[in-house]
Amino acid sequence: MTKFTAQNHRIMKRILVALLLISFAACNTAPEGYTLNGTLRGEVENGTQVFLKKIGENNQPVAIDTANIENGKFVFTGAHESPEMHYIFVDKLKGYTAIVLENGEITYDGQKDSLNLAKLGGTLQNEYFTDYLERSQAISKKAMSIQQDMQTADQATKEALSDEMNELQEEYKNFGNTFIENNPNALISVLLIGNTIASRQLSVEEIQKLYDNLSPEMKSTKAAEKILKDLSEFKKKEEESKSTAVGSKAPEFTAPDPDGNLIALNDVLGKVTLVDFWAAWCKPCRRENPNVVAAYKKYHDKGLNIIGVSLDRKADAWKKAIIDDGLKWHHVSHVKYFQDPIAKLYNIDAIPAAFLLDENGVIVAKNLRGKELHNKIAELLE
Repeated sequence: MTKFTAQNHRIMKRILVALLLISFAACNTAPEGYTLNGTLRGEVENGTQVFLKKIGENNQPVAIDTANIENGKFVFTGAHESPEMHYIFVDKLKGYTAIVLENGEITYDGQKDSLNLAKLGGTLQNEYFTDYLERSQAISKKAMSIQQDMQTADQATKEALSDEMNELQEEYKNFGNTFIENNPNALISVLLIGNTIASRQLSVEEIQKLYDNLSPEMKSTKAAEKILKDLSEFKKKEEESKSTAVGSKAPEFTAPDPDGNLIALNDVLGKVTLVDFWAAWCKPCRRENPNVVAAYKKYHDKGLNIIGVSLDRKADAWKKAIIDDGLKWHHVSHVKYFQDPIAKLYNIDAIPAAFLLDENGVIVAKNLRGKELHNKIAELLE
């Protein structure tokens, strides 16, 4: 029998350590590419094309790869630098499936008649995404159940169900924010932050806090890069909006009237002044004009002045609309559509828009219509 010496012990120890290091390295090496193994249930013809798409520069889905279904199976392979949302479309079938494309073994299990409900798994980001979808869908099912119950409920029950629905809506709003906070390493968290910017659901400070909480890996994604860009624009607009907030001094401006004479806002201030942004092409503006005319007739002698700021592109159309609608007050325009310097100064991105000023030129109300406009003018003049 071979004698087991101290030297043998040392040699064996080195071999075991080497094997452990190799094993550890193998377990922690990031996959170099992705394999997306798909199963589509239902009667789907062999050869049916499956498209892997992502959102292109024009905000439309663009195909990056195509596979064929064989016996209900399809496969996509490739490599992706960082996790990114993609979409699976199937030729001649309605709907699509959102999926996170990332390196690793991704699984897809779908039904031909409900692609949006396909089960995803296999990689970390798709597990996160599935978890979010399941929780979100559970809240949606509750909402649908409440709506169905309300259709046959008596008045007292409807009121109780209405309160329950309001609580559920608040729960859904908090659910999104809580998910982001609890899952800083999830791509879906990054995308949810992007949605809050687009919908203006949260303040700049709240969005910045959610972004700062993201992991370094998620901050390096393309979606996070877009958040930084959008957040910068959001901050800029929020700062600009402060200049036209209620309680702020209305920005001064000077512009040409229909005859080319320059008129300054300060020159036309009354006890109450309405700065009215409109255009001849704007149907809601034209529908509101009779109400503004009525207010002017009723309150002009008591101190109401109006200056209309047109965002028209054609001077003739602007001048004709003034006559046709009987707008017998001051008018100015650079005839530059939404590029009008006054529109930019007041951060106007939609019309009609209106600012009601007191005798000192301070904004006291915004975008009042109909009876509300009359009531506010009367209140200020009295």
